[in-house]
Amino acid sequence: MARKRNLVQAVGYVRTSSAANVGRDKDSEPRQRRAIERFAKTAGYQVVAWFNDPAVSGADPIESRPGFAALLNRIEGNGVRVVLVEDATRFARDLMAQELGIGLLTKLGMRIVTANGDDLTETDDPMKVAMRQIAGSFSQLEKARLVAKLKAARDRKREQEGKCEGRKGYAEKMPETVALAKELDAGGVSYRKISARLAELGHLTGGGKPHVASAIQKMLGR
Repeated sequence: MARKRNLVQAVGYVRTSSAANVGRDKDSEPRQRRAIERFAKTAGYQVVAWFNDPAVSGADPIESRPGFAALLNRIEGNGVRVVLVEDATRFARDLMAQELGIGLLTKLGMRIVTANGDDLTETDDPMKVAMRQIAGSFSQLEKARLVAKLKAARDRKREQEGKCEGRKGYAEKMPETVALAKELDAGGVSYRKISARLAELGHLTGGGKPHVASAIQKMLGR
């Protein structure tokens, strides 16, 4: 009889960077959890607790995050010394916050491991440290580029229309749902049936209910 493998206890950490990624119909948190769970299953870890920092910037120091503070309180003195994250950017996107956070965890005798198996707290390999820093700097650069791009787009819209902010339409809030509704409409499906099919596929309102016919109509631009 094969001996049962002893699992190493770990805690999972999930961070979403903006309120737009938070909610029942958003995929960021579930995607991160799935990646962590898959890795834990194959690498011999048992996730005994989950901690989440919704709508928290990756540039925020880890000690200032409520979810991570709760994580530190949870593991203190109970033997759990491994934190699992989807990737390094979920831990911290800003390079300085990432390095300072890793240094803090190392001093506490903890390890932070990504769903790809990278141990971010491993400092024996200079090349791994350098690559981690390079990856972090590119991630930081990409985030800064995206922020600048979005700001430029808002500025252009404000100049053209005199305003930028305001209530977003369905196409902005849920482009995938709108695209699917249009595909179904092309097949001659009624609004009610489109709503039912969207609900079956997990496309629901913020309150977790199917979209009403009038909402489907607006999605189709009618």
